[in-house]
Amino acid sequence: MTTTATPRPPDGDWLGTHFLSFRREGPFAICTLDRPEARNAMTPAMYFGIKYAIGHVEADPDLAGLLITGTGDVFAPGGDLGGGGDDNWLTFGAALGMDVRPFEKLRQSTKPVVSAVNGLCQGGGLQIALCSDMSVVSERATFRVPELFRGIADTYYSQMLARLIGPVRTRDLMFTGRTLTAAEAEDWGMVSRVVPHDELIDAARDVLAQCCRTAPAARRVVKSSLDNYMGL
Repeated sequence: MTTTATPRPPDGDWLGTHFLSFRREGPFAICTLDRPEARNAMTPAMYFGIKYAIGHVEADPDLAGLLITGTGDVFAPGGDLGGGGDDNWLTFGAALGMDVRPFEKLRQSTKPVVSAVNGLCQGGGLQIALCSDMSVVSERATFRVPELFRGIADTYYSQMLARLIGPVRTRDLMFTGRTLTAAEAEDWGMVSRVVPHDELIDAARDVLAQCCRTAPAARRVVKSSLDNYMGL
């Protein structure tokens, strides 16, 4: 992992934080959360970096789609509420508004975005997976909504989950903070596909390629229609 002396705003393939990497593999970009010392806990700059990556891919004619994944046994556990890390050009609090968070940008992306969920996925990490066009997950992945333990009344979560899995299961997840296995998440309709762990990146890349073969204008109409159905 390469570090920089002082954090700086995004520029080109730099996403504004050394906790995110952006690499090109042919027509695809791969954005990797890489903060193992904090188990990929996300700083505000990481959230914004993912949002920037989506727009960067959209604006680049050489890129057809974006794949988001994590390192080690963690995809993303949500925000680092302790304010750790050295991403000091953004801080939690008022800074973490919808202009920083990537969720709407993910849902509305004009190019396909696939999350390759390699392990623990909760909080804002689960929202990234839910808002992606497709979520391909390792059989080892686990899912959790811990916001109420932190005193956070996340109504974005409650509205989206209720439409995806129904209000009964949403209460089950949010009120108990229980952990779902990958198989349970697939059965509940929270994720697209579950694959063997060692095949995750190849499977996610193949799904992204399949999505990129669909007609962009027609795909945007379908995405808009789904957003209307979700009431988001």
